[in-house]
Amino acid sequence: MREPRVAAIVVAAGTGTRFGATKQHAELAGRPVWQWARDALVGSGLDPVVVVGPVVGGVPGGERRRDSVAAGLAHVPEGAEFIAVHDAARPLASTGLVRRLIDAMTATSADGVIPGVGVADTIKRINESRMVIETVDRSHLIAAQTPQIFRAASLRAAHAADQLDATDDAALVERWGGTVAVVAGEATNLKITYPADLAMAETLVRDAGL
Repeated sequence: MREPRVAAIVVAAGTGTRFGATKQHAELAGRPVWQWARDALVGSGLDPVVVVGPVVGGVPGGERRRDSVAAGLAHVPEGAEFIAVHDAARPLASTGLVRRLIDAMTATSADGVIPGVGVADTIKRINESRMVIETVDRSHLIAAQTPQIFRAASLRAAHAADQLDATDDAALVERWGGTVAVVAGEATNLKITYPADLAMAETLVRDAGL
């Protein structure tokens, strides 16, 4: 079977407000976090892999996450069938996860496929006064991760459909009216948000001998 042409965008343009610095430049086992994220995609055969942000070889990003993805889209060749979008802040996504996403994308009629992990904590909905108003049934909830992969035409159309912000590209595709499927994510595919997350990633890398 012919391998689909899959391009990728790595979003490395964040300011790292909660981290206290530009976390994409933080070192993990001697390499910047953004390089870990990029290398997982390159190692899975995705080409090209466009890095958006103030890094070596990167293209300038935008004010919002969606603006940075749009900047990356401008550098993805029209011939790409699928486009993966990955956050530089998730340095430990495995090549196996990337492969599962590609396989699922080629086997579905959905516009996109994302990885997700089940929510372990009890989820409470609160009001403006921080009073609990509801305990949410978590059986149908997941925590979405990246990389996320989409049909190139669907992702481009979703970005062109409106200018509202979104926390991930799946939300843009959903709002556009597209469909998004889910595959099992990885507990180790953590997002670097706070310095403690980087310390956890260091532990995971050391234990895995990477």
